[in-house]
Amino acid sequence: MATLSPDQRNYYYLLEAERAGIHKPILAALYQAHAAPALPDGETGLGVSPANRVSLAQVNSFPEQVQYATNIIRSLTDSLIAQGLQGTELWQSEQGRYSDRFLQSIARGYVPPTNEPTTARLEASNFEQLRQAYLADLEADFQSEALPQNLAYLDRALLSLVDRIPQYYTGLPHHRDALLDAVRIWRKLDTREAVIASLVAADKVASAIADESVLDIPLKEFAGRMSANYGGYPHQREAMIRLTQLWRQLRTREEAIASLEKNTSPEEDLKIIDPALIAFVQNIPKFYRGQGSQRNALTEGFRLWRQLDSRTTALASLGINPELLKASSSDQQSMEKLATQLDRELLNFVRVVPGEYKEEDYQREALIRLVQIWRGLPTRTQALQSLLEDTKRLNDARRQAIEAAPKPVPIIIPKRPARWTPYNIQLSASIIPDGNFTWAEATHGGTRMPPNQATVDAMVRIARLAQRARDRIGRPFMVTSWYRPPHINRAVGGAPYSRHMVGDAMDFLCEGLSGNQLYWSLEPWWPGGLGRYTKFPNLCHIDSRSYRARWRH
Repeated sequence: MATLSPDQRNYYYLLEAERAGIHKPILAALYQAHAAPALPDGETGLGVSPANRVSLAQVNSFPEQVQYATNIIRSLTDSLIAQGLQGTELWQSEQGRYSDRFLQSIARGYVPPTNEPTTARLEASNFEQLRQAYLADLEADFQSEALPQNLAYLDRALLSLVDRIPQYYTGLPHHRDALLDAVRIWRKLDTREAVIASLVAADKVASAIADESVLDIPLKEFAGRMSANYGGYPHQREAMIRLTQLWRQLRTREEAIASLEKNTSPEEDLKIIDPALIAFVQNIPKFYRGQGSQRNALTEGFRLWRQLDSRTTALASLGINPELLKASSSDQQSMEKLATQLDRELLNFVRVVPGEYKEEDYQREALIRLVQIWRGLPTRTQALQSLLEDTKRLNDARRQAIEAAPKPVPIIIPKRPARWTPYNIQLSASIIPDGNFTWAEATHGGTRMPPNQATVDAMVRIARLAQRARDRIGRPFMVTSWYRPPHINRAVGGAPYSRHMVGDAMDFLCEGLSGNQLYWSLEPWWPGGLGRYTKFPNLCHIDSRSYRARWRH
């Protein structure tokens, strides 16, 4: 049976390390140092064996070995803390890793006492081998995330951030998730339900699960006590790192650590209100009534968005002659005509904002100012607060609720060109008129765009032939590979002269049909290359070379 790839094993390590608040590289080290026991799934374990009430069947797969190994590390840590070891004896702060003393304890193995009936046994291992494997995985993580070599700053930075969490906590879902996960790791709990039960009285647990906003006060109180109760223990540090990661919505633990080197504030980046800004703009056409305050808000937003120096310049840019506007102030009919023209241009501007928004500071400030004037708020700070409230409502709203984010309006697609070129491809368009194959399929979602006209023409050529094949077979083709640039073709192990690099080759499958069935259906008439794959029995290859070729790869 095929074993897991290193990345797949690492995924299991990450999941369990995040659950229990242990340092992930120790799991990779246990796998390397033990390479045992042999498991029925074709893998080897992390040195975990049955004990107490834990049976062989419970530790007989790789995921179970990782899960129980994680629990053992947590139990061993608790045991050492109970014996009087301090945080500095378990963790080397500057290097950001477990101490050699702790690694030696792990290498000696762990036999769970009878009062830990659900903890498995960890067999002994070679200390030096364990240490080297641990340091190697740690170094790989450091390099992949470009972490600072000296992490002496980390504890101070974490405590500085945590101390100000109550001040900046707004009850946004990711704020709540960050603190709930921090509590879970800090208190060595395994589930969200257990965390909630630890925060509120027993008779309020059900209501807190139904409406987690009732947890906001106890969560802020917990954050306010973290510094005072911090003893430098690894799980406490991991709890604060996890809090930082989720609070800042970062991809990895290492990103969270790196982000704290220069910034220890929990204050949110203004990007947090971007969804609310876009939702506000999308709703403007529905709520616009041509009122003077609304028109002024849109005009000012337009001016700042286009970075124009005055309202007069903005009006001129919208096609309105400011002098004509002044001259017609006494002519009601002329004023209404100009207002209608201005409204049309302003609403046209509003409709393109979601597609043109690049998260630039001047664009964001333009929209914040628009909101401020539209809502009649005296200050920018009040506008920001109102947008934060919008953000909370967006997160909590049901799909059909008025507070939910509006459905995006499709961008108007230009007319289909007479001939496709590298510069006019429309991903959603069919390659041939009324065909089933789109440019999105041919270019792997737009990530493999044709570099020249010859490649475009080749992709059109195979689309025409593939449409004939699809019509004959009578089933949709699920395209797995079409055009492949040379570097991608090399990376996936394609043939050196693969037709995929030309653009006129397609690998595909049809639901319910094997590659052999597809092959024999196409073989009598297909004019180009036609192939099957021994290793992938459902896959079929076609290309539009100028001669018939047949093969099984």
